[in-house]
Amino acid sequence: MSRRDFYDDSKILRIKNLEDLLNEETLSLENKYFLTNKIIGEYEKYSFDRALDYIEKNISVAQNIGDINFEKESRLKLAKLLVTSGRYKEAIDVLNTIRRPELPEKLLNLYYFIFKEGYSGLSFYTSVKRIKTNYSQLYTIYQDSLLQRLDPNSDESLALVEKGFRDQRDIERALKVNSQRLNKVKPSTPKYSLITFERSLLFELIGDIEKQKKFLILSAISDIKASVKDNASLTVLAMIYFREGDIERAHKYIDFSVEDAELFNSKLRFVNISNTLSVISKAYEEKSLEQQKELKKMLIFISVLALFLVITIVYIYRQIKRLSSARKSLKDANNQLQNLNKKLQLTNADLNRLYNELSDSDRIKEQYIGTFLNLYSDYINKLDTYRKMVRKYIVSNKTKSLLELTKSKQLIDNELNIFYENFDKSFLHIYPNFVEQFNNLLKEDKRITIKDSNCLNTELRIFALIRLGISSSSKISKILRYSVNTIYNYRVKVKNNALNRNDFEDMVKKIS
Repeated sequence: MSRRDFYDDSKILRIKNLEDLLNEETLSLENKYFLTNKIIGEYEKYSFDRALDYIEKNISVAQNIGDINFEKESRLKLAKLLVTSGRYKEAIDVLNTIRRPELPEKLLNLYYFIFKEGYSGLSFYTSVKRIKTNYSQLYTIYQDSLLQRLDPNSDESLALVEKGFRDQRDIERALKVNSQRLNKVKPSTPKYSLITFERSLLFELIGDIEKQKKFLILSAISDIKASVKDNASLTVLAMIYFREGDIERAHKYIDFSVEDAELFNSKLRFVNISNTLSVISKAYEEKSLEQQKELKKMLIFISVLALFLVITIVYIYRQIKRLSSARKSLKDANNQLQNLNKKLQLTNADLNRLYNELSDSDRIKEQYIGTFLNLYSDYINKLDTYRKMVRKYIVSNKTKSLLELTKSKQLIDNELNIFYENFDKSFLHIYPNFVEQFNNLLKEDKRITIKDSNCLNTELRIFALIRLGISSSSKISKILRYSVNTIYNYRVKVKNNALNRNDFEDMVKKIS
């Protein structure tokens, strides 16, 4: 719980990187659609409002592309967001705008799932018996339709089977199915949080409170690490500790849950939390009042004791005053000596640090200045040679040959190769271990091998520029004379081969 900001910052950074890519002007509409889908996935359990905003944007993008399946997929994502946040009627209204026969095969499972969840929620929260029965029947119809389509070994199918056993109170078989699901997922993921939460429900039904708490705690930890704000584990856990008399812990957990619910903006979660919050807050206030009364009694006792101690201290002080004065003088002299010694150590450390920084800075500057001057001098000589050659062709009235010469890209290709060669040598001179450290960030079977230790290939040059602080794909494309899409594809390809894909480029920037 204390590291919540750390996990949230990591998610925000991932979202920001995606949004930066989305804002690139050269991005095609199709790529914009897929990138927006990734951003929706990040926001889906983090912020309802932001997820809703991006879904609506993606519907517009799909309409601009003219792809009706993209538009239907985005509308299903909208319905799913609404149903998972407790807006059941709105979700079903969205689904009713989609004609089922026109849906592609791959979207039908999601279509049935949203209908099932929507009618399940409406049935649970409806008080009118006739309407409740109707909703329950519709829920059963869509659940059966979904089960017929699902792979029996898929998590979605197993979850429905587990729920059936749970509703029948066949806890032993439900636990076996839940264990099968749990073995397929990794901790710190939304799916792990959900499965452990559902496992806690099974232990609640058989009255095993300790195991219920264990899996609620695992679910809550997973929610926090995955930055899932639409969660329920801590609220249930708070109520259990409240019933056990641990009011302080219960109050801490319910406050934490309220902060998450406010960030996500889930009406359903607010409704579920509100009753628990009022009960726990009232008990917490009553306990605080009792503690205040006890503190007042203790304060009176401490005041009497303090008066006695003051009298005793005054007596003792008079006895040791002379000895204290001598010790104080000695202590002051010793403290001054220690302070001077610390200042001297800090000064030496600063001087060493500054010396090292200046040495590194001078080395890099000398390398860059020398390379720049050599290149500049070479280009002046080449321009002069080219000028004389053009003059010679004109004087000799060989304009046709001159025109043919200018059509050739050989000169540009030669200069580009020289540029690459100079860039590689200069960069590897400053960062001689770059290739080795770069490969250490990749999976062992995906590491890059170069034929010449003094030359870089295209992937390495792209990330060499990123190491130098040039992160924009458009700027890199101008320097290396590739298209923006080519640069983007190289970056994505290499990142997919990284040991840690999310932090890969940040780790490249730290290569020394």
